[in-house]
Amino acid sequence: MPNEAELQVAVLGLGYIGLPTAAVIARSGAQVTGIDVSEQVVATVNSGKVHIEEIDLDGLVSGVVARGNLRASTQIVTADVFVIAVPTPFDADHAPNIGYVLQAATNVAAALKRGDLVIVESTCPVGTTEKVRDLLAALRPDLSMPGIEGHAGIADISIAYCPERVLPGRILVELIDNDRVIGGITPRCARKALQFYRRFVRGACVTTTARAAEMTKLTENAFRDVNIAFANELSVVADNLGIDVWEVIRLANRHPRVNILSPGPGVGGHCIAVDPWFLVHGDPANTPLIRTAREVNDAKVAYTIGRAEALIETNPGVPVACLGLAFKANIDDFRESPALAVAAALARRFGERVQVCEPYAAALPAAFDGTGAGLIDIDTALAACPILIVLVDHDVFRSVPLDERRTKQVLDTRGIWPDQPRAHPAAEPLRLAS
Repeated sequence: MPNEAELQVAVLGLGYIGLPTAAVIARSGAQVTGIDVSEQVVATVNSGKVHIEEIDLDGLVSGVVARGNLRASTQIVTADVFVIAVPTPFDADHAPNIGYVLQAATNVAAALKRGDLVIVESTCPVGTTEKVRDLLAALRPDLSMPGIEGHAGIADISIAYCPERVLPGRILVELIDNDRVIGGITPRCARKALQFYRRFVRGACVTTTARAAEMTKLTENAFRDVNIAFANELSVVADNLGIDVWEVIRLANRHPRVNILSPGPGVGGHCIAVDPWFLVHGDPANTPLIRTAREVNDAKVAYTIGRAEALIETNPGVPVACLGLAFKANIDDFRESPALAVAAALARRFGERVQVCEPYAAALPAAFDGTGAGLIDIDTALAACPILIVLVDHDVFRSVPLDERRTKQVLDTRGIWPDQPRAHPAAEPLRLAS
């Protein structure tokens, strides 16, 4: 593999993972081209700016673009390493959709040359990396691919799977410091990918098979989902028994072998809310726990809407502020966000009574079109809205002192204000799911 100054890398997909990854690789000295279908994204990156909110990303991108180590394009380029970091959504029946990954691989095939390394970083169902290999083999019969039955000798192309495992808000730090699981189609593929990641990763790089690496990523997110589902289910039981779930969790976690996670209005983001379905789809007969956790967390959205509606209905005509739309604190990522789903549902029902406070949004998403809802800041919310629905634990919301909210009716789905007087509960217990 060429040295840092000569290494040519193409990163396909300049989203929440692809752009930070491309910038970090460029900072290591490689020549990186980010490929994206959006001309606006390409133009933004080439101007040294960013289109997503992530701590320190704007400064890093500005620097590597200015030094000539990073540029963006809508067209595939030749490279030594191709990193595929495109979305992997699921369809209406929760079946995984790997169409973007296969399209990216199709684009890569046109630029492949002998000795290249292809890495899939997108979260994928087990077996996807092999499908990428088979597609490349079909499109480029002039190049030998690894792990194909009957093939002898060293393959022309190396193919590996290495999932990201970063936390939004800490992506640049965790891309470097977190351990990486590198799965090769063959051991040689894994070793070649290992050499690449060692250029910019300080964490341990552990090699395995592509299928094991794919399942590892899904396992990590399913583990989180199952444990959040326990917390969400516990919060419903506590509500119906008139108990403060946050106190219960705080006390239970004093046990040396108990670590209950925090409940919320549901589970969002493009990982935990999506990836467990890939395991369920891969073996539906043997994943009842994972399926149930997904159903519990999805149902928590409807449950939260019901609690909010009950509170609003007991205060006719009163303005309501929904605090937060992002799927987690201090980011601008609204993908699969339960907060957005709750706020939009309330806006559709109560119209202009509902105002939204989201410090990471310049305008309300399309889900609010025609509802009459408006976007306000936290100071306006505190001044004008007697009802506050806390949906995201942004730091700016946490910082509001009790004196400014003592007289408010508050539904706090994140537990950020433990000193807040409890809002009136619904007259009848609500159910998580029927």
